[in-house]
Order: sequence, then C-alpha cells, then structure tokens
Amino acid sequence: MHALESLFQFVNNISPISAETKNVFENIFKQKYLKKGEIFIDAGVYAREMGFLKSGILRAFYRTADGKEYNKHFFQEPCFIGGYASFISGQPNQIIQEALTDCEIWVVDCGKLTGLYDNHPDLERMSRKLAEYFFVQKEQREVEIVLLDADQRYAIFQKQFANLEQQIPQYHIASYLGITPTQLSRIRRKR
Repeated sequence: MHALESLFQFVNNISPISAETKNVFENIFKQKYLKKGEIFIDAGVYAREMGFLKSGILRAFYRTADGKEYNKHFFQEPCFIGGYASFISGQPNQIIQEALTDCEIWVVDCGKLTGLYDNHPDLERMSRKLAEYFFVQKEQREVEIVLLDADQRYAIFQKQFANLEQQIPQYHIASYLGITPTQLSRIRRKR
C-alpha cells in the first residue's frame, strides 16, 4: 500500500481529487514522527505547517498564564492537524497540540499547499469543505459546553471518541468536558 494511501482515502471522502492533483499533492508531504509528550505546534509560534495524522492521538489545549490547562479537542487518525487559525490570520498560534501517544504524521508546508489552489481547484474545494466541516464541529462543541450538562457532554464524548477512554488519562477527559476528575468519576459510576 502506498505510504500516503490513508491520506488520499481521507481526502477523497471529503471531496475527490484528480490523479494529476494527487501526484502533485503527494510530492509536498514529508513523514514525521512524534513521541508521546512531544508538541506538534506550540502557543506563540506562527503556523507554517499542517499535518495529516496517520496514527496516534493528539490533544489540542490552552494553557493559562498560571499554567492551568484546558483541553479543547482530541485528534485521532485519520485527520488533519495544525494551527489553521494561525496560518489563516497570520497571528501567533494560541492552541498547543501535544502527542498523547506516539504518532506518525505526514507534514506539508502551508504555503506550498495553498500555492497549488490556482492550478488545482479540486484541492481548493477539498480544503474549503474541510474548513466547513471544522466550523460546524466547533459550533456544535460550543453549544454542548453551554447548553448541555456534564452527563450529556460525557455521553457525546463517548460516541464521538469511542475508544479514547482506555488510551488517555481521565484528567484529560475531565478537562475536555469542563469538569473535575472527581465529577467524571461520579458520572462514570452512575452508568
């Protein structure tokens, strides 16, 4: 199987790309490995790369000035990762992405990727559809945090991230849900 086959399957599920675009697309990616605990993108830096997570788990989180962390999202393969808002806005990245397990990632320079859009509208269309998907996902998450109670948010978490509970520490899940680890333990005992 081609090294980037999972990337192409993922992309084609969003919006099909031509064989010509696929050939150009595959030449701009390079393989990268992260060990558990390593950072893919840190706060305060400008995003220059995006990644395709082929295997592993990452978390996206904020860190306050006093060091408190708030988990925003978990990434499981296959998916795209990176500081997209930083790249689009030209502002420093605010959300740290850290490997929770060892990860294999295919990395692309953002400028090279967007530089292909004029000659490969199928790639631009795929990127737009991916951005639309992330927008809807972000809005749904914001609604969950504000309108649903912790039990309901936990049930959604279990559906959305079916096997994650056995692979990451409970305190990361609690942070994602906006509750304490003790509250999470109580919710889990009730089920």
